[in-house]
Amino acid sequence: MGSPLDGLLDLLDVERIERDIFRGRSRSAAVPRVFGGQVAAQALAAAGRTVPDDRTAHSLHAYFLRQGDPGVPIVYTVDRVRDGRSFTTRQVTAVQHGRPVFQLTASFQCHEEGLEHQSPMPDAPDPESLPTAAEMLPSYADRFVDPGAVDRLLEARAAVDLRYVQPPPYGSVGEPREPRSQVWFRAGGELSDDPLLHACLAVYVSDMTLLDSVLLAHGRGGWAVGDVVGASLDHAMWFHRPFRADEWLLYDQESPSASGGRGLGQARIHTRDGRLAMTVIQEGVIRVPR
Repeated sequence: MGSPLDGLLDLLDVERIERDIFRGRSRSAAVPRVFGGQVAAQALAAAGRTVPDDRTAHSLHAYFLRQGDPGVPIVYTVDRVRDGRSFTTRQVTAVQHGRPVFQLTASFQCHEEGLEHQSPMPDAPDPESLPTAAEMLPSYADRFVDPGAVDRLLEARAAVDLRYVQPPPYGSVGEPREPRSQVWFRAGGELSDDPLLHACLAVYVSDMTLLDSVLLAHGRGGWAVGDVVGASLDHAMWFHRPFRADEWLLYDQESPSASGGRGLGQARIHTRDGRLAMTVIQEGVIRVPR
């Protein structure tokens, strides 16, 4: 039996069934639908398979259109929108049961020198000083409405070492806090040198905790606590500098706004040595159950 990371890499390795048509499968998730990070990462993988090797992803913009069915395959159709001298653009539509469930537009660029500046990396403790998921999650088991939530969360995150700097939303239920959270993450093992693989893994992880800061602002614990329901609406990422997803990355997240049943999360991802690697923005439906 392979490791959890091997299972995740196999999941993200979409199958080519035609020149620009790919097929992905799903696996059980912490919630009874396809995990948004999975479909976004698979769509980026499909797009990247149609792009010349000298170009890497520099941005993506995506919409979650319908809830995905984890029981059937997802078909990804790639539209070769543009192949320019420096940039390549691809649009991907993910389909289940004859209907689109997700759409992504991604842009790729060949290496180019240019102006250089970045925002500084925020302060954060060393990741090794923080508890692992296996050490942290069982201590919150009594706050979850579902007794199997801890096991499902641990299974969903087994391929990634993800460590919270501050307590997660379910660790401070009923206590509104500053709408900001930090996590360190890295793949749970060594990866190949393929930049597309590292980008896909970062996309996968980026959907795990981005809306936490929305919940923190209102003292809500999340789906496992049962005091909110929600789903991702859209997701955007910009890849600024080379990085490795099997080395520690600091995910610094905040929420500038929540209104109209929606919450917005934005984040910057730095490498451990301080380079700004990615920027992420996501909006999600977040509703209080009646």
